[in-house]
Amino acid sequence: MRGMTRRWKLQEAAADGPTTGTEPDASRGRHADRVLIERILRSRGIHDSTAIESFCDPRLSNLHPPNHIPNNARAAERLVDAVRSGRTVAIYGDYDVDGITATSILFHIIRTAEPKADVRTYVPHRLEEGYGLNAEALRQLRRDGADVVVSVDSGVTAVEPAAVAKEIGLELIITDHHEMPTDGILPDALIVHPRLPGSAYPNGDLCGAGVAFKLAWQFAIEWCQSERVSDVFKQALMQLLPLAALGTIADIVPLTGENRILTAFGLRLIRSTELTGLKALIKASELESDSIDAEKVGFVLGPRLNAIGRMGHAADAVRLFTEANDADAMSIAQQLAQYNKERQKTERRIVDQACKRAEEAGMTLDDRRGIVLAHPDWHPGVVGIVASRLVDRFGRPAIIMRDLDGQCQGSGRSVDGFNLHQALMRCESHLDTFGGHHAAAGLRLQSSALPAFTEAFIAQANAAIEINELVPVLHIDCSASLTEFSLPAVEGLQKLSPFGKSNRKPTFLLTDLAVDEAPRQMGSNGRHLMVRLRQDGPNGRRLVRAVWWNAGSRVSEIAPGMRLDAAIEPKLNHWQGRTSVEAEIRDVRVRSES
Repeated sequence: MRGMTRRWKLQEAAADGPTTGTEPDASRGRHADRVLIERILRSRGIHDSTAIESFCDPRLSNLHPPNHIPNNARAAERLVDAVRSGRTVAIYGDYDVDGITATSILFHIIRTAEPKADVRTYVPHRLEEGYGLNAEALRQLRRDGADVVVSVDSGVTAVEPAAVAKEIGLELIITDHHEMPTDGILPDALIVHPRLPGSAYPNGDLCGAGVAFKLAWQFAIEWCQSERVSDVFKQALMQLLPLAALGTIADIVPLTGENRILTAFGLRLIRSTELTGLKALIKASELESDSIDAEKVGFVLGPRLNAIGRMGHAADAVRLFTEANDADAMSIAQQLAQYNKERQKTERRIVDQACKRAEEAGMTLDDRRGIVLAHPDWHPGVVGIVASRLVDRFGRPAIIMRDLDGQCQGSGRSVDGFNLHQALMRCESHLDTFGGHHAAAGLRLQSSALPAFTEAFIAQANAAIEINELVPVLHIDCSASLTEFSLPAVEGLQKLSPFGKSNRKPTFLLTDLAVDEAPRQMGSNGRHLMVRLRQDGPNGRRLVRAVWWNAGSRVSEIAPGMRLDAAIEPKLNHWQGRTSVEAEIRDVRVRSES
């Protein structure tokens, strides 16, 4: 199906349609919250009643044992031995939210065991050092007295830095979740990774913070010499769940299975956190009186943490979550907000320039289904976000880089069904380095190789992406009728949260709706559209107020009496003490008159 702006992909099986309205209205009964939930989960491949119950009621007891991750028990033993013997431990993190939270998780669990432990943190500078372990940083850590280095959210491809660590007598433990090296050669170090060759760990989609949390849990077990850890460790692990949730959401890993459990409990506990830095971040983000869900993390908290790594130094964000006192934490949290404003301004400027250059280069046409752009003035800290914006706008993979001093360095983002990491592997003869996964990657190449790489990458995109796939897909879970959207039913949909990758917000197909009155533009400059939709059936007429964001320019295309099919997300509107059901339009399709 094709709507006005997207290709519609309806997930449900033919038999999983809406209630017809001729039977008793199921959405008003005792199990109102179950009718839509079960239909959605069936459309997503979850049919078994036990699996449905488990999905709707995530429990910490369903987390996989931490010692099932390859080498996790050995790594925990080594860390326990290092702390008990008074050796200095350095946690080497990454500069994004996942790395920041992973670093903080391990810091706190070690300090829980031994408050006076010499545990330090290190985060490379994004612009000066780049991603991952680097040999000079390891040498400096050794000169500064570090005996053991634990990497988080990086390191699985760091063969040369691992060799340097061994040479200088630095014990190296690598914890990571990224793709394995393309040549199959692993660093000479103890590696904790859920997808190591031969691994049978059920959740290969843990993020860096998720792996760090599992190591922290195993550390507590080793320290206590018991599967039942002490109350002090139990409380510490519960306090660290919000950090695991932040990393999991921000790193856009699937919010299913174990990741869903970590995120659900982390979000439940985030408002009651005792972590000084997290409380300061929530306050500075003006979320003290709000419920904090995955959307607030993804669009408010996460961008602030990422911004300092993009525009400054993420070491300050790690300090926020580890050693900052109340005053320092509030100062850093406010600084994050300023960095985020600077990032937004820079991002908007580069997005405008990149869109114009992509169009001028013909990279938005059907015969060039990939975008590769580089410019000396583009800030390397925001090129990944810019690539995401171009993917959203043009429906094709995009690589955005800074071209400076003979080198291009930047990031790529992909679309569903196009494996970016695999495409870069097939173009690696043009690249100096690259790494990442199917949806996102970083890369570096010589400026002289840019033209050849551009053509090679676009050839990969052309071969893998059909022309009709350039129109973004709108995934619709199942059909429904307006009569099913009672207040209890829509409230019940929250049992499916937290929402994110692989667990998107429920989207329903409503057919044969009528536009009840002339639509109205709303918001600044009339950017948005408000439409009242009507559906007639055996149980009477139902009306819903619907908002279509960023569709104000379509006001002349929607007329009273017009018959539409609409893809919508049901919402709850709270106003002056009353709660009502509304709809958010994702797309519409005008019905044929025939």
